[in-house]
Amino acid sequence: MRVILKATLDTEKANEAIRSGKMPELMKDALDHLRPEAAYFGPLGGRRTALLVFDMADSSDLPATGEPFFTQFNAEVEVCPVMNGEDLQKGLAQLGRTSGVS
Repeated sequence: MRVILKATLDTEKANEAIRSGKMPELMKDALDHLRPEAAYFGPLGGRRTALLVFDMADSSDLPATGEPFFTQFNAEVEVCPVMNGEDLQKGLAQLGRTSGVS
């Protein structure tokens, strides 16, 4: 299932990772693990934030998905299922067949 992960990094923990030079390696490790189809980074709500879109094969993948952000950055992590345009069209087509809507 395609999901979006929003990781809002703790400022002090992120500052430490930047000062120590570990930030690039930590982010690369997270991206290598998740293999996102899209990854965006920026200041949302005044805090460093990562937005990653990737496929989560099974809900049991959730602990390993968020843990690097929790442990390395003391981040607030949110994961939400999302669709692209093709997924939406497929879902809407199914909705019309199952709900009796013409």
